[in-house]
Amino acid sequence: MRADRLIQVLLHLQSRPRVTAAQLAADLEVSVATARRDLEALAAAGVPVYPQPGRGGGWSLVGGSRTDLSGLTAPEARALFLLAGPGASSSDDARGALRKLVRALPATFRAEAEAAARAVVVDREAWSAAGRPRPPEVDALERAVVERRRVRIDYTGATGASSRRDVDPWGLVDKDGAWYLIAGTPRGPRTFRVSRVHALEVTDERAQVPEDLDLQAEWERVVGEVEVKRSATWATVRVAAEHVDVLRAQFGRHTVVADDAGPDGSGRVRVRVAAPTPLDVARHLAGWGAEADVVGPPEVRSELSRLGAELVAAYGGDARP
Repeated sequence: MRADRLIQVLLHLQSRPRVTAAQLAADLEVSVATARRDLEALAAAGVPVYPQPGRGGGWSLVGGSRTDLSGLTAPEARALFLLAGPGASSSDDARGALRKLVRALPATFRAEAEAAARAVVVDREAWSAAGRPRPPEVDALERAVVERRRVRIDYTGATGASSRRDVDPWGLVDKDGAWYLIAGTPRGPRTFRVSRVHALEVTDERAQVPEDLDLQAEWERVVGEVEVKRSATWATVRVAAEHVDVLRAQFGRHTVVADDAGPDGSGRVRVRVAAPTPLDVARHLAGWGAEADVVGPPEVRSELSRLGAELVAAYGGDARP
């Protein structure tokens, strides 16, 4: 651990003009005596580090000496930190490695690397079918987020209406293959589905991004609002125990197996599922036929009955095998 800590000390010295033993001890979570011994060990090993006594003193690298331990170019660093940003890994080791690496980067592109590390959130819980190709606009949007450039987009909303908007990109979210842009607008933060962006221009205007932005927290707020709308109607269904995973694939997180979910006399278990409207629930369950017994509510059973009558009217007289 000593060698690893000495590298951290060196990277710390490279990231600021002067540091005291007390500051170093606090940052590395070691004692002041340990920090001072590490600094002295670096000096004894030939690293050009020296102490400056007195008020405002501390330890510095001679002449601002730098050792680029990363060997990365600016584009490589940006790409690496985009891959290793929020949600990609939450382990302490990963976060520690990123902290060390960002201090090892040349100052000329350290800020971009730090911005890239905060640019993308990864959310593995899909809202619908995954496996989509990555939209080509993602690369340009990532760059706009990192460089804090305002973007002009032609966007088609959920209703089919198209509009042109100038927005300040705050960050991107990869939700199991579906990409979303979180951006600032004159009406406050908004979320745009990247697949609905059919024209994109990165402008030279500086984007306005909150200095205290927590992209992960902002996305969790968005998810909370969406999930409330997606779970407005709950229904209770009885299915064979081996089919619960199929229901879960259809309804995602809105699938709750009853606490007393042991198979009843028919070998079925009770499962609660949810969707925005009774019709949405019924559409998901209509294909199950008699394999799913919808206990309630009556609104969902009514929609199933109506869908069944439509199918009988359309295909009931078809005598083809």
